[in-house]
Amino acid sequence: MTLNVDAPAPARKTGPRRSSGNRGAKRGGNGLARFDLRATPYFLVSPYFLLFTLFGLFPLGYTLWVSLHDWELAGDKTFLGLDNYTELIADEAFWNAVVNTVGIFVIATIPQLVMALLLANALNKRIRGRLFFRLGILLPLVTSVVAVAVVFTQLYGRDYGMVNWVLSLFGVEAIEWQNQSWSAWIAIATMIDWRWTGYNAIILLAAMQTIPKDLYEAASLDGASPRRQFWQITVPMLRPTLIFVVFVSTIGGLTLFAEPVMFEGNPTMAGGATGQYQTVAMFIVKEGFRDFDMGYASAAAWMLFALILIGILINYSFTRRIGGNK
Repeated sequence: MTLNVDAPAPARKTGPRRSSGNRGAKRGGNGLARFDLRATPYFLVSPYFLLFTLFGLFPLGYTLWVSLHDWELAGDKTFLGLDNYTELIADEAFWNAVVNTVGIFVIATIPQLVMALLLANALNKRIRGRLFFRLGILLPLVTSVVAVAVVFTQLYGRDYGMVNWVLSLFGVEAIEWQNQSWSAWIAIATMIDWRWTGYNAIILLAAMQTIPKDLYEAASLDGASPRRQFWQITVPMLRPTLIFVVFVSTIGGLTLFAEPVMFEGNPTMAGGATGQYQTVAMFIVKEGFRDFDMGYASAAAWMLFALILIGILINYSFTRRIGGNK
């Protein structure tokens, strides 16, 4: 007789079962995490857009509204439509300010960018006291524009100015730098170049230091001279930074205000006896706060905005071709 004894089945492990509520909580947690990942970046950048709306978009819209009115600073306000713009287009004083602004911009900006590029390339080399020279080129930037204008006004003085003294050594007669357009443009342009060349050079220098050294080593092995390396490697690799520098210089050059005002000495915003170096920014301030015609000044401000856009587009069309990109 045999006795069969069946082994007991192994007991199943029992444990707390996951309830649907836990699964719902997990799904809710994942949803909250996804919301955080999507919403947090917008939350972090929102202060900039709020400040830009408050101090950027609102003044732009309000200025556009004022430009459509005969809006005196402390008087009546009458809607005119586009009459201010029509009058401005026919205003010889406004176009004289435009010519002065563009002339000073061209004379100042082109040499400034060329010198900044060459200076940055020199500071990128291994030279003694490199840190000293890099800090030194930023000193003009921290100097007060008033102090700069006072010094350069003395340098360009007719009777005792150093510039006229140097020119007299070559037989050149003394120049009244404030009395003619071309001479005033040159004097103001030198002020701008002295103050802002180092700033642009530091930006270009920072971009140069990101260029891989392997490119220069390979070019040297191929027999490329340092000059060729500069034009074939350095300049094309700096194209994005050059575009930025050109944009900033264009905006700063076309909104030029402090240097010509201080160069005038008597800040009537006239830019000389015949307006020979009055810029558009000076014209706007004169119309708004000396002649108290805020509507006309606002229209001139919008015309300056259009001029800046045109200048940026023209400069971008040239700068984007660096490196062979059409």
